[in-house]
Amino acid sequence: MNFRFLLLFLVTPVYFIAQENQKTPQDLDEIIISAQRIEIPFSKESRSIMIITSEDIKTSPATSLAKLLQEVAGLDIRQRGTDGMQADLYIRGGGFDQTLLLIDGIKMDDPQTGHHLLNAALPLDIIERIEIIKGPAARVYGQNAFTGAVNIITKKKSTDQVSIALNGGSYEQLGAAVTASSNFENSNQLVHFSKNVSEGYRSNTDYDTQNYFIKSQFNTQKTPIEVLATFTDRKFGANGFYATPAAIDQYEETQTSLVGVSTRFKKENLTITPQVYWRRNQDLYLYDRQNPSGYRNLHISNKIGAQVNGSYGSNIGITGFGVNFEKVFLSSNNLGSHSRTVTTLFLEQRFKILNDRVDLTPGVALSYYSDFKFHAFPGLDAGVDITKNLRAFANVGYTYRIPTYTDLYYSDPTTLGNDQLKPEEAIAEELGLKFQKSTFNFSFALFNRDSKNLIDFIKITEDEPFKATNIRSLNTKGLEASVDYGFSMLNFDQKINFGYTFIEDKIKELDLPYSRYAINSLKHQFIANFRSQLIKNFSQTILYKYAVRTAGDEYGVMDLSVDYQKEKFEISISANNIFNAEYTETNLVPMPKGNFMFGVSYKFD
Repeated sequence: MNFRFLLLFLVTPVYFIAQENQKTPQDLDEIIISAQRIEIPFSKESRSIMIITSEDIKTSPATSLAKLLQEVAGLDIRQRGTDGMQADLYIRGGGFDQTLLLIDGIKMDDPQTGHHLLNAALPLDIIERIEIIKGPAARVYGQNAFTGAVNIITKKKSTDQVSIALNGGSYEQLGAAVTASSNFENSNQLVHFSKNVSEGYRSNTDYDTQNYFIKSQFNTQKTPIEVLATFTDRKFGANGFYATPAAIDQYEETQTSLVGVSTRFKKENLTITPQVYWRRNQDLYLYDRQNPSGYRNLHISNKIGAQVNGSYGSNIGITGFGVNFEKVFLSSNNLGSHSRTVTTLFLEQRFKILNDRVDLTPGVALSYYSDFKFHAFPGLDAGVDITKNLRAFANVGYTYRIPTYTDLYYSDPTTLGNDQLKPEEAIAEELGLKFQKSTFNFSFALFNRDSKNLIDFIKITEDEPFKATNIRSLNTKGLEASVDYGFSMLNFDQKINFGYTFIEDKIKELDLPYSRYAINSLKHQFIANFRSQLIKNFSQTILYKYAVRTAGDEYGVMDLSVDYQKEKFEISISANNIFNAEYTETNLVPMPKGNFMFGVSYKFD
């Protein structure tokens, strides 16, 4: 489809039918960004933060977290296969090892490899909202937030009900889900189970996945205690997913679980939030599904952690502080057995001056790694309220990434890890503007990141294996712009969104004959999303994604969804890639052409 024609098609309804009595479905000003020690309303943040609201999730044509995140400019979700079965998360041109995923503030990074980050992706049915922090976030979250972080906020208290959902679609996709919530005088519970299977869109891309989720709150009348438990089991054919496209018989099974307990104490100006958690990941990989004994990897990682975050308000502003302790274990037939202890201290102070129109938040995080010693990452956020609705902001921060155990110890006939690797390092800056009104939101940001000690796999002669080495330096700069516009038409809420990202990478050239390091950022990324309702009970969404990668690949994909809802009954139809675009997102794995999903659900009180 012609790109300009599509842009005109999406903009025309706004131009002709927008009315003065506009309103938006949700007011983002009321949202307090989670997993931070200093609680700041969304409108007062001094960094690039995007919110995917519950309304956005409900109206999206996405059927998985991976597809939902693809609707945000600046995020690059590179999928292998369908339904996000295996996908990697990139932010602003960084690597999949340089981003951090959190669930209710619990860090889900895996010491084996960043490939497992999205293994913990939760079903959309239980997600309240998603907070996306772009740029250096190590000062707030610690290492691995090299280029940004994504925090999934799960649903909390809801009405007493049971919801049953069934779906089916292309490639013999079948799914079922049950979600139940109950509220008692001093507690409430949310329970979810879902199962999805498919024969795959091409040979050896079948999958079978199950999700279990429990969230309970106790002592809700006084000091609530929250208990979270998740378990995801995935089995899938991996045709060409990891090695070369010729490796058509690969197979993988992953199991990811999380248990967390947290509470919150508040007395006058002091707030304390303690949390303990345990994350486990198991990864079984077969190079040849038909010959399991030929080449087999089994990795099991465990992370046990505790953290205490707090804030204190005084005459000089708000002081944020915290401590995080983690013990990491890895057992692997390829990487060996290893353990690591990590302790991180956080401190930041938010000042307000000039009648509270200007705010400054300097901060620092200090980390000790039992195998990489001490590291510090300072940063500074600054914001100015130019008018009631217009805000300028800037931030700068130092960030780094500790090598994964795959970087350090992986070994096969063609690849060798390197236990002498140093952490990757970067200094990043951002300058931006935000305009927010009840019906119109606009944001613009310029960003720059200078990275060094980036890990590359290199070799000098053709016969020797690739070896992990700190050898790359990279400058990444770019810009982002986003527009949200809500209006009323025929007495129904409508919403349109545009997002654009430009990234330019400049890598230091090396005089090496063989290197695996490949820059393939989204050089140009444009996303247009039009959510509308024209008649009672029916709503529809049109989503268009256009991308030009650094390597030269160019593609555009359009998705549609239609939803019918009447009281407790709902029917939905989602169609993806309706114009059969041919494209790949990673490793030359062709993505599916046009496909659809049909779903039906009913809620029992």
